[in-house]
Amino acid sequence: MQTTNLTKNQQIKLNILDLSYEGLGVAKVDGYSLFVENALPTEQVVAIVTKVGKNFGFAKTIEILRPSADRETQYDLKYLQTGIAPLAHWRYERQLEFKRQQVVNNFAKQKLTIPVKETLGSQDPVGYRNKAQIPIRTVANQATTGFFRNRSHNLVPMEDFLIQDPQIDQAIKQIRDYMRELNIQGYDEIKNNGQIRHIMVRRAYYTREIMIVLVVTNSKFATLPQLLDKIMQNMAPTSLYINVNSKKTNVILGSKFKLVAGQEYITDEILGKKFRISPQSFYQVNPKQTQKLYQLAIDAADLKGNEIVVDAYSGIGTIGLSMADRAQKVIGIEVVDQAVQDAKMNAAINGITNAEFIQGKTEDVLQKWAKEQQKIDVLIVDPPRKGLADRLVQSILALQPQKIVYISCNPATLARDVAALADVYQASFATPVDMFPLTKHVESVTTLNVR
Repeated sequence: MQTTNLTKNQQIKLNILDLSYEGLGVAKVDGYSLFVENALPTEQVVAIVTKVGKNFGFAKTIEILRPSADRETQYDLKYLQTGIAPLAHWRYERQLEFKRQQVVNNFAKQKLTIPVKETLGSQDPVGYRNKAQIPIRTVANQATTGFFRNRSHNLVPMEDFLIQDPQIDQAIKQIRDYMRELNIQGYDEIKNNGQIRHIMVRRAYYTREIMIVLVVTNSKFATLPQLLDKIMQNMAPTSLYINVNSKKTNVILGSKFKLVAGQEYITDEILGKKFRISPQSFYQVNPKQTQKLYQLAIDAADLKGNEIVVDAYSGIGTIGLSMADRAQKVIGIEVVDQAVQDAKMNAAINGITNAEFIQGKTEDVLQKWAKEQQKIDVLIVDPPRKGLADRLVQSILALQPQKIVYISCNPATLARDVAALADVYQASFATPVDMFPLTKHVESVTTLNVR
């Protein structure tokens, strides 16, 4: 264990050696690691220590003495300070290299030798998000939008969120202005009061349809009808909901949704197919990069038309239905019942008759199939950040589909799972896709074949 004499609020000159997977500069002080906000490899900075732990600490840059040649200066530092865009200070080409290296490093930790292709970058690294969940707080006696400072619940006021669709930013600002006109208060976390906690907006990239969800502490306050009228008359959303969340919690959405006006869903397109999106639907947030990601998965599957394809964690069916016209049959597995119903509806909308969707946990369904010795040709997995459950890995090894296409949002759990499957499966290559430009997150597609 490395000890240190550093103290909180101490100012210190640092040479930045590397960048952590969270996008923080890495410096060493007599062997002790400091993770430094707004600092890039090769830079020399003056920083103030913000936290000292047993094994490592944190600091933030207050002066850059020697800037990196790759430093990007066109974006406001508030995007780094809030975590909206923690890599906005780095040249985009370097971000793409960094994300590829995350995949390489995690494979190496598991002693895996797998080729990793160059990261598929975005032509639009700003303004790409089709969904926003923006907190509302009362600042100087008026409703204020913004985002929380890193590792805190202190709101940094802002109207331009950089990585969101500008039309979403405009909608949020408009609603905030209506709240100010009506003297509607934002949420107070400490007192658990106020009237509106968050504004959620989804905007379909290809159809331009828009969904607005107001997250309220209760649906009975006197000025809510006036606010809803203003939104309906002046903004004409495709879909307008209120969501009630009265709990003292960091969870954004409550369990109760009420449709106020318009349709229950909005519709968008992926690779020429239409998809209905409900308020709680999982839907990729970067529409242009999603086309690349799904096309990669389709190419990796290399379907000939006679395969049984299983789409695990199928959500509203986007990946499986994108492959349906290339397969004999697609079976989707999804734990959320509403998503299963949406997937069935999406199959019908697109005239797809060879797709079936099952409600349940993927590990439970595949464990049952393993006992029944059911045949699978291609398995598509797109798990959450925690990766594949141990039971699911064992079921995959028992079922032995000829091919696995693993869509990952976490290089660490991807590498762990590929290592767990390595006795039976050989990974041919992985391709990172930059679904979240200016952030630390990296998505990737890895193809595994039976040895």
